Amino acid sequence: MDREWARHIAKEWMFPTVKTSYMGGIEERPILAESKGSVVKDTEGKEYLDFQSGQMGAALGHQHPRIVSAITKTMEKLLHSSNTLLNVPRLRLHEALGKILPPPLKRSIFLVSGSDSIEASIDLARKATGGLDVIGLHAGLHGSTSYLTRSLSFNWSRSKHSIVAPATSAILAPHCYRCPLGMKFPSCKFQCLKTSMELADANFTSQPAAFIGEPVLSAGGVIVPPPGYYKAVREECDKRGMLMIFDEAQTGLGKTGKLFGHQHEEGVSPDIIALSKHFGGGLPISAVCTTDDVAERAARNGYFATRSHATDPLLCAAGEESLKIVVEEDMAGKALRLEKRMKDALSKMAEEFELIGDVRGRGVLIGIELVTDRETRKPANDAGVKVANYCLDKGLIFQMRGVRGDLNVIRLVPPMTTTDEQIDRAMSIIYDGLKVASRETSGAKQAAAE
Repeated sequence: MDREWARHIAKEWMFPTVKTSYMGGIEERPILAESKGSVVKDTEGKEYLDFQSGQMGAALGHQHPRIVSAITKTMEKLLHSSNTLLNVPRLRLHEALGKILPPPLKRSIFLVSGSDSIEASIDLARKATGGLDVIGLHAGLHGSTSYLTRSLSFNWSRSKHSIVAPATSAILAPHCYRCPLGMKFPSCKFQCLKTSMELADANFTSQPAAFIGEPVLSAGGVIVPPPGYYKAVREECDKRGMLMIFDEAQTGLGKTGKLFGHQHEEGVSPDIIALSKHFGGGLPISAVCTTDDVAERAARNGYFATRSHATDPLLCAAGEESLKIVVEEDMAGKALRLEKRMKDALSKMAEEFELIGDVRGRGVLIGIELVTDRETRKPANDAGVKVANYCLDKGLIFQMRGVRGDLNVIRLVPPMTTTDEQIDRAMSIIYDGLKVASRETSGAKQAAAE
Protein backbone atom coordinates (compact mmCIF):
# COMPACT_ATOMS: atom_id res chain seq x y z
CA MET A 1 0.00 0.00 0.00
CA ASP A 2 1.89 3.07 -1.23
CA ARG A 3 1.17 6.70 -2.04
CA GLU A 4 0.23 5.88 -5.64
CA TRP A 5 -2.42 3.49 -4.37
CA ALA A 6 -3.71 6.21 -2.02
CA ARG A 7 -3.82 8.76 -4.81
CA HIS A 8 -5.78 6.33 -6.98
CA ILE A 9 -8.32 5.60 -4.24
CA ALA A 10 -8.71 9.29 -3.41
CA LYS A 11 -9.14 10.27 -7.05
CA GLU A 12 -11.52 7.49 -8.03
CA TRP A 13 -13.57 6.67 -4.96
CA MET A 14 -13.39 9.30 -2.23
CA PHE A 15 -15.57 12.36 -2.05
CA PRO A 16 -13.48 15.39 -3.11
CA THR A 17 -11.79 17.04 -0.14
CA VAL A 18 -10.42 20.53 0.30
CA LYS A 19 -6.65 20.78 0.70
CA THR A 20 -5.47 22.16 4.00
CA SER A 21 -2.76 24.81 4.12
CA TYR A 22 -0.42 22.19 5.54
CA MET A 23 -0.01 18.43 4.99
CA GLY A 24 -1.17 18.87 1.37
CA GLY A 25 -4.07 16.90 -0.06
CA ILE A 26 -5.49 13.94 1.78
CA GLU A 27 -3.72 11.46 -0.55
CA GLU A 28 -0.34 13.05 0.30
CA ARG A 29 -0.64 12.50 4.03
CA PRO A 30 0.66 9.47 5.94
CA ILE A 31 -1.44 6.33 5.49
CA LEU A 32 -1.69 4.94 9.00
CA ALA A 33 -1.56 1.20 9.58
CA GLU A 34 -0.77 0.67 13.28
CA SER A 35 -0.89 2.51 16.58
CA LYS A 36 0.21 1.96 20.15
CA GLY A 37 0.32 4.41 23.02
CA SER A 38 1.53 7.77 21.66
CA VAL A 39 2.95 6.36 18.43
CA VAL A 40 1.32 5.68 15.06
CA LYS A 41 3.00 3.94 12.15
CA ASP A 42 2.28 4.37 8.45
CA THR A 43 2.22 1.77 5.67
CA GLU A 44 5.87 2.49 4.86
CA GLY A 45 6.94 1.66 8.42
CA LYS A 46 7.59 5.27 9.47
CA GLU A 47 6.69 6.10 13.07
CA TYR A 48 5.11 9.35 14.24
CA LEU A 49 4.48 10.79 17.67
CA ASP A 50 0.76 11.48 17.65
CA PHE A 51 0.42 14.78 19.50
CA GLN A 52 -3.13 15.12 18.27
CA SER A 53 -4.29 11.91 20.03
CA GLY A 54 -5.95 10.82 16.82
CA GLN A 55 -8.91 13.17 16.64
CA MET A 56 -8.49 13.49 20.42
CA GLY A 57 -10.23 10.14 20.79
CA ALA A 58 -6.99 8.43 21.86
CA ALA A 59 -6.11 10.71 24.78
CA LEU A 60 -5.74 7.59 26.95
CA GLY A 61 -3.22 6.29 24.41
CA HIS A 62 -3.85 4.25 21.30
CA GLN A 63 -4.89 0.66 22.03
CA HIS A 64 -4.87 1.09 25.79
CA PRO A 65 -4.69 -2.56 26.95
CA ARG A 66 -7.56 -2.16 29.40
CA ILE A 67 -9.82 -0.77 26.67
CA VAL A 68 -8.84 -3.58 24.27
CA SER A 69 -9.58 -6.16 26.98
CA ALA A 70 -12.98 -4.65 27.84
CA ILE A 71 -13.97 -4.49 24.18
CA THR A 72 -12.85 -8.08 23.50
CA LYS A 73 -14.78 -9.48 26.46
CA THR A 74 -17.95 -7.58 25.54
CA MET A 75 -17.78 -8.58 21.88
CA GLU A 76 -18.02 -12.22 22.92
CA LYS A 77 -21.25 -11.59 24.85
CA LEU A 78 -23.31 -8.71 23.44
CA LEU A 79 -22.41 -6.33 20.60
CA HIS A 80 -25.68 -4.55 19.93
CA SER A 81 -28.89 -4.06 21.87
CA SER A 82 -32.06 -2.08 21.27
CA ASN A 83 -31.93 1.30 22.95
CA THR A 84 -35.53 0.78 24.06
CA LEU A 85 -34.28 -1.95 26.41
CA LEU A 86 -31.69 -1.90 29.17
CA ASN A 87 -28.42 -3.80 29.05
CA VAL A 88 -25.79 -4.44 31.72
CA PRO A 89 -22.92 -2.33 30.27
CA ARG A 90 -25.29 0.60 29.80
CA LEU A 91 -26.47 0.48 33.40
CA ARG A 92 -22.92 0.16 34.68
CA LEU A 93 -21.85 3.19 32.65
CA HIS A 94 -24.71 5.34 33.95
CA GLU A 95 -23.63 4.49 37.50
CA ALA A 96 -19.91 4.98 36.89
CA LEU A 97 -20.42 8.36 35.22
CA GLY A 98 -22.93 9.51 37.80
CA LYS A 99 -20.48 8.85 40.62
CA ILE A 100 -17.73 11.07 39.19
CA LEU A 101 -19.86 13.96 37.94
CA PRO A 102 -19.57 17.12 40.05
CA PRO A 103 -22.88 17.64 41.94
CA PRO A 104 -25.59 18.52 41.22
CA LEU A 105 -24.89 16.91 37.82
CA LYS A 106 -25.85 13.23 37.94
CA ARG A 107 -28.25 12.25 35.13
CA SER A 108 -26.91 11.06 31.76
CA ILE A 109 -28.01 10.17 28.24
CA PHE A 110 -25.70 8.28 25.89
CA LEU A 111 -25.32 9.07 22.20
CA VAL A 112 -22.63 8.39 19.59
CA SER A 113 -20.75 11.49 18.40
CA GLY A 114 -19.73 14.79 19.94
CA SER A 115 -22.08 16.60 17.60
CA ASP A 116 -24.90 14.33 18.80
CA SER A 117 -24.24 15.37 22.39
CA ILE A 118 -24.26 19.09 21.54
CA GLU A 119 -27.49 18.89 19.58
CA ALA A 120 -29.09 16.93 22.41
CA SER A 121 -27.77 19.40 25.00
CA ILE A 122 -29.30 22.35 23.16
CA ASP A 123 -32.63 20.59 22.79
CA LEU A 124 -32.49 19.65 26.48
CA ALA A 125 -32.02 23.30 27.46
CA ARG A 126 -34.86 24.40 25.21
CA LYS A 127 -37.24 21.78 26.58
CA ALA A 128 -36.30 22.55 30.19
CA THR A 129 -36.63 26.33 29.90
CA GLY A 130 -39.28 26.72 27.22
CA GLY A 131 -36.82 29.12 25.61
CA LEU A 132 -35.33 29.16 22.14
CA ASP A 133 -32.29 31.40 21.58
CA VAL A 134 -28.82 29.96 22.13
CA ILE A 135 -25.60 31.95 22.20
CA GLY A 136 -22.03 30.70 21.79
CA LEU A 137 -18.54 32.19 21.65
CA HIS A 138 -17.37 33.55 18.30
CA ALA A 139 -14.19 31.43 18.45
CA GLY A 140 -16.01 28.29 19.55
CA LEU A 141 -16.53 25.03 17.69
CA HIS A 142 -19.16 22.49 18.68
CA GLY A 143 -19.50 20.00 15.84
CA SER A 144 -20.09 19.56 12.15
CA THR A 145 -22.64 16.83 11.57
CA SER A 146 -25.93 18.54 12.24
CA TYR A 147 -27.73 21.67 11.13
CA LEU A 148 -27.66 22.93 14.72
CA THR A 149 -24.06 22.16 15.68
CA ARG A 150 -22.71 23.70 12.48
CA SER A 151 -24.70 26.82 13.26
CA LEU A 152 -22.99 27.09 16.66
CA SER A 153 -19.49 26.42 15.32
CA PHE A 154 -18.70 30.06 14.72
CA ASN A 155 -14.94 29.53 14.46
CA TRP A 156 -15.48 27.64 11.21
CA SER A 157 -17.44 30.60 9.82
CA ARG A 158 -21.08 29.88 9.17
CA SER A 159 -20.66 30.98 5.54
CA LYS A 160 -19.37 27.44 4.89
CA HIS A 161 -22.91 26.16 5.26
CA SER A 162 -25.84 26.77 2.94
CA ILE A 163 -28.20 27.77 5.74
CA VAL A 164 -27.98 28.09 9.51
CA ALA A 165 -30.37 27.27 12.32
CA PRO A 166 -32.55 30.09 13.62
CA ALA A 167 -32.10 31.50 17.14
CA THR A 168 -28.34 30.86 17.17
CA SER A 169 -25.91 33.75 17.52
CA ALA A 170 -22.39 34.54 18.66
CA ILE A 171 -20.95 36.62 21.46
CA LEU A 172 -17.33 37.76 21.72
CA ALA A 173 -14.85 35.18 22.96
CA PRO A 174 -12.65 36.25 25.90
CA HIS A 175 -9.41 36.11 23.90
CA CYS A 176 -7.16 38.27 26.06
CA TYR A 177 -4.11 37.89 23.80
CA ARG A 178 -6.20 39.28 20.95
CA CYS A 179 -8.90 41.23 22.75
CA PRO A 180 -11.63 42.07 20.21
CA LEU A 181 -12.20 45.36 22.03
CA GLY A 182 -8.53 46.28 22.37
CA MET A 183 -8.69 46.26 26.16
CA LYS A 184 -6.58 44.67 28.91
CA PHE A 185 -7.55 42.21 31.63
CA PRO A 186 -8.38 42.71 34.49
CA SER A 187 -9.04 46.44 34.06
CA CYS A 188 -11.52 45.58 31.27
CA LYS A 189 -13.88 44.05 33.85
CA PHE A 190 -15.12 41.59 31.20
CA GLN A 191 -16.30 44.34 28.86
CA CYS A 192 -16.44 41.77 26.05
CA LEU A 193 -19.16 39.93 27.94
CA LYS A 194 -21.07 43.08 28.92
CA THR A 195 -21.08 44.35 25.34
CA SER A 196 -22.02 40.94 23.99
CA MET A 197 -24.96 40.46 26.33
CA GLU A 198 -26.32 43.89 25.49
CA LEU A 199 -26.29 42.95 21.82
CA ALA A 200 -27.69 39.49 22.59
CA ASP A 201 -30.63 41.01 24.43
CA ALA A 202 -31.35 43.15 21.38
CA ASN A 203 -31.23 40.10 19.10
CA PHE A 204 -33.14 37.51 21.14
CA THR A 205 -36.32 36.50 19.36
CA SER A 206 -37.95 34.96 22.43
CA GLN A 207 -37.07 33.71 25.90
CA PRO A 208 -33.39 32.68 25.59
CA ALA A 209 -32.60 29.05 26.38
CA ALA A 210 -28.86 28.66 26.87
CA PHE A 211 -25.25 29.71 26.60
CA ILE A 212 -22.74 27.15 25.30
CA GLY A 213 -18.98 27.36 25.68
CA GLU A 214 -15.77 25.36 26.05
CA PRO A 215 -13.71 25.60 29.26
CA VAL A 216 -10.74 26.04 26.89
CA LEU A 217 -11.60 27.07 23.32
CA SER A 218 -9.58 24.41 21.53
CA ALA A 219 -10.13 24.82 17.79
CA GLY A 220 -10.17 28.60 18.17
CA GLY A 221 -6.50 28.51 19.11
CA VAL A 222 -6.42 27.04 22.63
CA ILE A 223 -7.95 30.16 24.21
CA VAL A 224 -8.05 30.04 28.02
CA PRO A 225 -10.70 32.44 29.39
CA PRO A 226 -9.42 34.73 32.16
CA PRO A 227 -10.20 33.95 35.82
CA GLY A 228 -13.74 34.85 36.75
CA TYR A 229 -15.06 34.97 33.19
CA TYR A 230 -17.29 31.94 33.41
CA LYS A 231 -18.53 32.99 36.83
CA ALA A 232 -19.66 36.23 35.18
CA VAL A 233 -21.31 34.23 32.39
CA ARG A 234 -23.12 32.15 35.00
CA GLU A 235 -24.53 35.33 36.54
CA GLU A 236 -25.68 36.64 33.15
CA CYS A 237 -27.42 33.34 32.42
CA ASP A 238 -29.19 33.36 35.78
CA LYS A 239 -30.50 36.89 35.18
CA ARG A 240 -32.19 35.72 31.99
CA GLY A 241 -33.38 32.26 33.01
CA MET A 242 -30.86 30.65 30.65
CA LEU A 243 -29.04 27.38 31.24
CA MET A 244 -25.26 27.10 31.09
CA ILE A 245 -23.84 24.35 28.86
CA PHE A 246 -20.20 23.32 28.81
CA ASP A 247 -18.90 21.40 25.83
CA GLU A 248 -16.31 19.19 27.56
CA ALA A 249 -15.48 17.11 24.48
CA GLN A 250 -11.91 18.39 24.30
CA THR A 251 -11.40 19.33 27.95
CA GLY A 252 -13.19 16.69 30.01
CA LEU A 253 -12.00 13.50 31.70
CA GLY A 254 -8.54 14.61 32.76
CA LYS A 255 -7.02 16.40 29.78
CA THR A 256 -6.77 19.83 31.46
CA GLY A 257 -5.33 18.54 34.74
CA LYS A 258 -8.70 18.29 36.46
CA LEU A 259 -11.42 15.69 35.96
CA PHE A 260 -13.54 18.27 34.11
CA GLY A 261 -12.25 21.42 32.47
CA HIS A 262 -14.78 23.75 34.05
CA GLN A 263 -13.50 22.83 37.52
CA HIS A 264 -10.57 25.22 37.05
CA GLU A 265 -13.04 28.02 37.77
CA GLU A 266 -14.30 27.99 41.34
CA GLY A 267 -17.95 28.69 41.97
CA VAL A 268 -19.13 27.73 38.49
CA SER A 269 -21.67 24.95 38.25
CA PRO A 270 -23.05 24.22 34.76
CA ASP A 271 -26.55 22.94 34.17
CA ILE A 272 -25.48 20.63 31.35
CA ILE A 273 -22.17 19.19 30.14
CA ALA A 274 -21.47 17.21 26.98
CA LEU A 275 -18.76 14.54 26.86
CA SER A 276 -17.22 12.71 23.90
CA LYS A 277 -13.76 12.28 22.28
CA HIS A 278 -11.77 9.85 24.51
CA PHE A 279 -14.87 9.02 26.58
CA GLY A 280 -14.98 5.73 24.65
CA GLY A 281 -11.25 5.09 24.80
CA GLY A 282 -11.14 5.23 21.00
CA LEU A 283 -14.70 4.10 20.24
CA PRO A 284 -17.50 6.59 19.44
CA ILE A 285 -19.74 7.27 22.41
CA SER A 286 -20.89 10.56 23.91
CA ALA A 287 -22.97 11.71 26.85
CA VAL A 288 -25.22 14.54 27.91
CA CYS A 289 -25.12 15.08 31.66
CA THR A 290 -27.44 17.24 33.73
CA THR A 291 -29.18 17.73 37.06
CA ASP A 292 -32.33 16.14 38.47
CA ASP A 293 -34.20 19.42 38.10
CA VAL A 294 -33.28 20.05 34.45
CA ALA A 295 -33.89 16.41 33.51
CA GLU A 296 -37.32 16.35 35.14
CA ARG A 297 -38.43 19.66 33.60
CA ALA A 298 -37.32 18.55 30.12
CA ALA A 299 -38.94 15.12 30.46
CA ARG A 300 -42.26 16.72 31.40
CA ASN A 301 -42.07 18.70 28.15
CA GLY A 302 -41.42 15.62 26.02
CA TYR A 303 -37.63 15.71 25.69
CA PHE A 304 -36.28 12.88 23.54
CA ALA A 305 -32.76 12.08 22.30
CA THR A 306 -31.35 8.81 21.02
CA ARG A 307 -29.58 7.02 18.15
CA SER A 308 -29.82 3.40 16.98
CA HIS A 309 -26.36 2.63 18.38
CA ALA A 310 -26.45 5.09 21.28
CA THR A 311 -26.50 2.49 24.04
CA ASP A 312 -24.71 -0.40 22.37
CA PRO A 313 -23.11 -2.66 24.99
CA LEU A 314 -19.75 -2.52 23.21
CA LEU A 315 -19.59 1.28 23.37
CA CYS A 316 -20.86 1.44 26.93
CA ALA A 317 -18.31 -1.12 28.11
CA ALA A 318 -15.54 0.95 26.52
CA GLY A 319 -16.95 4.07 28.17
CA GLU A 320 -17.03 2.47 31.62
CA GLU A 321 -13.45 1.21 31.30
CA SER A 322 -12.23 4.62 30.12
CA LEU A 323 -13.72 6.26 33.23
CA LYS A 324 -12.00 3.69 35.43
CA ILE A 325 -8.68 4.37 33.70
CA VAL A 326 -9.05 8.15 34.07
CA VAL A 327 -9.64 7.82 37.82
CA GLU A 328 -7.51 4.81 38.76
CA GLU A 329 -4.48 5.79 36.66
CA ASP A 330 -4.74 9.47 37.67
CA MET A 331 -4.87 10.82 34.14
CA ALA A 332 -5.49 14.35 35.39
CA GLY A 333 -2.30 14.20 37.46
CA LYS A 334 -0.37 12.90 34.47
CA ALA A 335 -1.75 15.74 32.35
CA LEU A 336 -0.50 18.29 34.87
CA ARG A 337 2.99 16.81 34.85
CA LEU A 338 3.11 16.78 31.05
CA GLU A 339 1.87 20.37 30.98
CA LYS A 340 4.78 21.50 33.14
CA ARG A 341 7.33 19.65 31.04
CA MET A 342 5.98 21.08 27.77
CA LYS A 343 5.58 24.63 29.05
CA ASP A 344 9.08 24.65 30.57
CA ALA A 345 10.54 23.67 27.20
CA LEU A 346 8.35 26.08 25.24
CA SER A 347 9.17 29.00 27.56
CA LYS A 348 12.85 28.51 26.79
CA MET A 349 12.06 28.43 23.08
CA ALA A 350 10.10 31.68 23.43
CA GLU A 351 13.25 33.36 24.75
CA GLU A 352 15.04 32.40 21.54
CA PHE A 353 12.39 32.65 18.86
CA GLU A 354 10.49 35.90 18.24
CA LEU A 355 8.00 33.81 16.28
CA ILE A 356 6.45 32.63 19.55
CA GLY A 357 3.98 35.24 20.69
CA ASP A 358 2.20 33.26 23.38
CA VAL A 359 2.23 29.85 25.06
CA ARG A 360 -1.00 28.86 26.77
CA GLY A 361 -3.33 26.02 27.63
CA ARG A 362 -4.08 23.55 30.40
CA GLY A 363 -2.92 20.00 30.94
CA VAL A 364 -2.10 18.27 27.68
CA LEU A 365 -4.09 20.83 25.67
CA ILE A 366 -1.36 23.33 24.77
CA GLY A 367 -1.29 26.18 22.22
CA ILE A 368 1.77 27.95 20.80
CA GLU A 369 0.73 31.12 18.97
CA LEU A 370 3.10 32.20 16.21
CA VAL A 371 3.35 35.87 15.23
CA THR A 372 5.39 37.82 12.71
CA ASP A 373 5.86 40.63 15.24
CA ARG A 374 5.32 40.59 19.00
CA GLU A 375 4.19 44.23 19.03
CA THR A 376 1.53 44.00 16.32
CA ARG A 377 0.86 40.30 17.02
CA LYS A 378 0.19 39.70 13.34
CA PRO A 379 -0.56 35.97 12.86
CA ALA A 380 2.40 34.12 11.31
CA ASN A 381 0.34 31.80 9.14
CA ASP A 382 3.11 31.11 6.61
CA ALA A 383 5.57 30.24 9.37
CA GLY A 384 2.96 27.99 10.95
CA VAL A 385 2.68 26.00 7.72
CA LYS A 386 6.46 25.65 7.54
CA VAL A 387 6.71 24.43 11.15
CA ALA A 388 3.82 21.98 10.73
CA ASN A 389 5.19 20.48 7.52
CA TYR A 390 8.70 20.23 8.97
CA CYS A 391 7.44 18.45 12.07
CA LEU A 392 5.28 16.04 10.10
CA ASP A 393 8.27 15.13 7.94
CA LYS A 394 10.34 14.51 11.10
CA GLY A 395 7.69 12.31 12.68
CA LEU A 396 5.48 14.57 14.80
CA ILE A 397 1.73 14.96 14.20
CA PHE A 398 -0.31 17.93 15.44
CA GLN A 399 -2.84 20.38 14.05
CA MET A 400 -2.63 24.12 13.38
CA ARG A 401 -5.53 26.13 14.73
CA GLY A 402 -6.58 29.76 15.18
CA VAL A 403 -9.47 32.19 15.08
CA ARG A 404 -11.46 31.97 11.83
CA GLY A 405 -9.18 31.88 8.80
CA ASP A 406 -5.90 31.91 10.73
CA LEU A 407 -3.80 28.80 11.26
CA ASN A 408 -1.00 30.19 13.39
CA VAL A 409 -1.46 28.27 16.64
CA ILE A 410 0.34 24.96 17.09
CA ARG A 411 -2.12 22.82 19.05
CA LEU A 412 -0.57 19.97 20.98
CA VAL A 413 -2.73 17.25 22.54
CA PRO A 414 -0.48 14.30 23.37
CA PRO A 415 -2.06 11.26 25.01
CA MET A 416 -1.97 11.51 28.78
CA THR A 417 0.10 8.31 28.82
CA THR A 418 2.94 9.95 26.87
CA THR A 419 6.38 9.45 28.41
CA ASP A 420 8.86 12.19 29.35
CA GLU A 421 11.20 10.90 26.66
CA GLN A 422 8.48 11.27 24.02
CA ILE A 423 7.66 14.79 25.24
CA ASP A 424 11.34 15.74 24.98
CA ARG A 425 11.60 14.30 21.49
CA ALA A 426 8.54 16.25 20.36
CA MET A 427 9.88 19.47 21.87
CA SER A 428 13.18 18.90 20.05
CA ILE A 429 11.38 18.49 16.71
CA ILE A 430 9.33 21.64 17.32
CA TYR A 431 12.51 23.52 18.26
CA ASP A 432 14.15 22.52 14.98
CA GLY A 433 11.00 23.44 13.05
CA LEU A 434 10.89 26.89 14.65
CA LYS A 435 14.57 27.35 13.88
CA VAL A 436 14.02 26.60 10.20
CA ALA A 437 10.91 28.81 9.99
CA SER A 438 12.64 31.67 11.85
CA ARG A 439 15.62 31.53 9.52
CA GLU A 440 13.41 31.61 6.43
CA THR A 441 11.28 34.40 7.87
CA SER A 442 14.35 36.50 8.71
CA GLY A 443 15.70 35.94 5.21
CA ALA A 444 12.43 37.06 3.64
CA LYS A 445 12.35 40.21 5.81
CA GLN A 446 15.94 41.06 4.90
CA ALA A 447 15.28 40.57 1.19
CA ALA A 448 12.20 42.79 1.39
CA ALA A 449 14.18 45.51 3.18
CA GLU A 450 16.86 45.46 0.47
